[in-house]
Amino acid sequence: MWNIARLSCGDTSGIETVASWTFGAWGELHPRTTFAEWRDETRGECGAKGVPSVFVAVSDGQPIATASLTTSDMSIRPAMGPWLASVFVLPAWRGRGIASALVKRVEAEARETGLKRCYLYTPDQTALYARLGWIPTESLIYRGENVTLMHRNL
Repeated sequence: MWNIARLSCGDTSGIETVASWTFGAWGELHPRTTFAEWRDETRGECGAKGVPSVFVAVSDGQPIATASLTTSDMSIRPAMGPWLASVFVLPAWRGRGIASALVKRVEAEARETGLKRCYLYTPDQTALYARLGWIPTESLIYRGENVTLMHRNL
C-alpha cells in the first residue's frame, strides 16, 4: 500500500531522494547544472500549497515516486504555465497506477489553486497522459529530444 504526500521544504532526506531520482532521469538534458543546483531547485519547488509543489508517493515510510507542479518547465515556452513535471516512479513500483495517481494529485492541486489549464511535455509517455485526459498540442525538439507538448483543461 502507498499514499501521496506533499514534500516539505524541511525534509532534507526526501529532497535529496527526489533530486537524485530526477537528476538521474533528466540531468543529462541540463549539462551545465550540477547535482547541488538541482537539489536546491527541488527544495525551492516545495511549497506549502499551490504552485510550486512537489508530491511523493510513499510506501512504509519510504518514497517510491514523485511529481511536481511548477511555474515553468520549458524555457522555450516561457508564457505557458503552470506545468506538471518530474513524474518519476521507481522501476520496481511501475505499472501499479502510481504515476496516474500522482498526475491526478497535481491536477487537483492546480484546480484548488484556481488554475484553468496545465501543461507538460514528454518524450515517451504521450499515451499515458492521453488516457488521463491530456491533449497533445505540439511535437517539437527540446533539449535535443523529440517531445510532445500537452495540455489539460482543469
